[in-house]
Amino acid sequence: MTKFSLKNKVALVTGGGSGIGKAISLTFAKQGAKVHILDFNLEAAQETVAEIEAFGEAAEAHKCDIANQTNVNSIVASITNNGSIDILINNAGIAHIGNIEAVEEADLDRLYNVNIKGVYNCIKACLPALKTKGGVILNLASIASSVGINNRFAYSMTKGAVLTITYSIAKDYIADGIRCNCISPGRVHTPFVDGFIKQNYPGQEEEMFEKLSKTQPIGRMGKPQEMADLALYLCSDEAGFITGSNYAIDGGFVTLNGN
Repeated sequence: MTKFSLKNKVALVTGGGSGIGKAISLTFAKQGAKVHILDFNLEAAQETVAEIEAFGEAAEAHKCDIANQTNVNSIVASITNNGSIDILINNAGIAHIGNIEAVEEADLDRLYNVNIKGVYNCIKACLPALKTKGGVILNLASIASSVGINNRFAYSMTKGAVLTITYSIAKDYIADGIRCNCISPGRVHTPFVDGFIKQNYPGQEEEMFEKLSKTQPIGRMGKPQEMADLALYLCSDEAGFITGSNYAIDGGFVTLNGN
C-alpha cells in the first residue's frame, strides 16, 4: 500500500500553472488525485494538465480570476456537479515590494483582492462539498506571516491574514471533519524570482541570485518540489491528526536568523 496516496480524491489547486502550484499539481496527480487547476493564465494551466496527462493521470484546466466570486462559484459548481472536492489548495497569490509609503491604494486593493479575498472566495465556494464527507484545506502563507520583512508591507499584511484565516477555518469546521493548515515558505526558486531579479537587477542576475539565496541560513533557496512534498503530506490521510497548524519551510529563516 502506497503511503501518502491520494487515489480517488479530487484536488482543486489555484495558481497551478507555474511555480509551487504547478509542483503541487504534478505531485498530487502522481499520487492518484484528479486535479483541477484554476489559473488566470489558462495556457499555463493547460501546459500543466498536458504534463499530468502524459503520465496517465487526469486533470482539468480552468481559467479563473479568484478575486471574482461569481467566476469562482461557477467553476466550483461545474466541478461538484460531476463529483466532489476533497482537497483545496489556496496557492495563487501576488507580491509587492515596498514599505507603506510606497504602497498606493490601488496596490493595496490589488493584493487584498487576490491574496485575501481570493482565498475567502475559494474556501466559501468549496465548503459545501468539503462538509459532505470531510476534507482538507491547505493555504499558502509565508514567512512574512510571522516575522517582519523589509519593504513587504502590503504582502506581509495579506499573508498575515492567510495565517489567521487558517486558524479560524480550522476552529470553525473541525466538527465537519475538515482539516485546515498552512505552509509558510521562505524564498523559493520559481520563475517569479528569476523574473524579479532580471527586471530589477539587469546585468547582476548571478550576483543577486547568490545574495538572495544566502538570506536563508541553510544557504540556498527552496525548491517548488520541496513545498509540494510537504503539501502532499499535510493533505494525505497520514496527516489526519493535524489541523490548525502553520508549517515553516524556509531553510531556517524564521528561527535561525539573528540567533
